Amino acid sequence: MLDLIIKGIIIGLCISVPLGPIGMLCVQRTLNRGRKYGIATGLGATTSDLVYTVVMLFFLQFVIGFIEEHRMVFQIIGTVIVIIFGYFIFKSHPSAQPHPNERSKGNIFSDYITAFGLTFSNPLILFVLMALFARFSFIPENSPLSTYIIGISSILLGAFAWWCLLTYIVSHFRDKLTIRGLRTINIITGCIIMTIGCVGLIASFIK
Repeated sequence: MLDLIIKGIIIGLCISVPLGPIGMLCVQRTLNRGRKYGIATGLGATTSDLVYTVVMLFFLQFVIGFIEEHRMVFQIIGTVIVIIFGYFIFKSHPSAQPHPNERSKGNIFSDYITAFGLTFSNPLILFVLMALFARFSFIPENSPLSTYIIGISSILLGAFAWWCLLTYIVSHFRDKLTIRGLRTINIITGCIIMTIGCVGLIASFIK
């Protein structure tokens, strides 16, 4: 059982640590609004990953076939959403957001939902999960339901630990930033996210 928990934590870290669009969004929200908003963003992404984990565990054959058949459509829709979201961040101005030492009036739930939606728009994460599950021999077939629950909970624990660590580190720089600095962060973050989206869109047509 301990082996299962450790493997689950490692998988949770593996799907969360790479600093893609959600990682950049988490950093941007932590700097602009505060640590709890960054954690909410990370948990939104993690929830999406867990949904795909459950789908993969119980409906693998059908889902993989459907995604393979419509891979191009999924890639294009997902990358377009990423580009639009990156542009939104690029255009956002910190003057409409709280100063580093002010209390944010933002909605944590909306941050959670937008992060969930952004991550959920890319079901290709299923293939990443498949590779990780195969690599770590995670949850053997015909395992009892309790094993699935513990395994999925361990993935959540690993992901949650990463988002807490990332937001803790980033929040230390928050009080040292001016409005101009926050605006620069928004521009850089937006550009990076849009670039990731554009590269993904180009890759979709090249393949």
